[in-house]
Amino acid sequence: MTNIAIIGDEKSGRTSLASKLGKKGTDSDITLYDDDRHERKYVYVDAKSYPKSIKSIMSALNLADMALLCVTPGGVTPHMGECVIALDLLGMKHGVIVITKADTSYPMEIEAFSQKLKKMTVGTVLENWEILALNTNKDAANPFEGLEELKNKIHNIADQIEPEQKLKDNLPPRVVIDHFFNVTGIGIVVLGKVLQGTIHTHDKIGLFPPDKKVDIRSIQTHDIDVKEAKTGARVGLALKGLLERELDRGYLLSNEEIVATEFEIECQLSKFAKAGIELEDVIHMFVGLQSEPVRVKKIIAGGVEKEKIGAGESCILHVTSSKKVAYGKGDQFLFAGLEDNQRFTAIGKIMK
Repeated sequence: MTNIAIIGDEKSGRTSLASKLGKKGTDSDITLYDDDRHERKYVYVDAKSYPKSIKSIMSALNLADMALLCVTPGGVTPHMGECVIALDLLGMKHGVIVITKADTSYPMEIEAFSQKLKKMTVGTVLENWEILALNTNKDAANPFEGLEELKNKIHNIADQIEPEQKLKDNLPPRVVIDHFFNVTGIGIVVLGKVLQGTIHTHDKIGLFPPDKKVDIRSIQTHDIDVKEAKTGARVGLALKGLLERELDRGYLLSNEEIVATEFEIECQLSKFAKAGIELEDVIHMFVGLQSEPVRVKKIIAGGVEKEKIGAGESCILHVTSSKKVAYGKGDQFLFAGLEDNQRFTAIGKIMK
């Protein structure tokens, strides 16, 4: 199964595109569209509430194996630039830049805009992404032209992703939860993605950060009951031994996680970051689908404590949170301010 984030500015055509690629399913600040018409299944995640909410785009990207960045021929917008920064910081190596609403422009203008995008993304993970133009306007003279080409490109990229997922099938199981609800006669059902490993019905597994054991009563993928689910699978799990109030988005089902409220993180600030980071700043920290405001208690750069760090610089950040956050070795921590058009600031990992 391949999970695909569809991101872009508010009027980039991302939702229209998602609705053509799959059938609408779970809907909140992100909307999931399922495509189970092929041997390989696809789930498209529309960052519905972006740009108003950066949690929306972070949820979509952290659930994804690849991304479609939707832009219009009208030109580069601040939020389109912010999407590029987020993709680059997270190291999203698989994706396609999709020029939507191609029917509103001319071929020469589309080509000129494509060249502009190529120059803009040099030095980022998007540098080698293909750029495709299409339209999803059913009333256009050439409705949905380019859509089949995009689907073929998605299939080709999925061929690269599948062996990457299989390498993780024998790792310790880890599932991230993005939605949950109570079902009469069944109990708590959680929706999420298998990040690694293989889960089975009747497995007993930990829930983090609460750090308690739960039982997997049943597993569904695409509304079909299955006995197991492997890396990359989109799952619905009926759990035993849990109350709805004990859950939150981003919680992890795993046998071992680290839970903390204080963090020492090796960080690299984005070269595009408009604002730096200062002592006692309150910034937003994202790890997986979890997000919490944290306070900067110490900044160390070049072995020296500093009051501030700027764009493109590296440092060690000491931050504290009022709530517990669960993470694993190798997880990425992304930091963002909430008052700028380009809010994503830095990426980092926990120091050894």
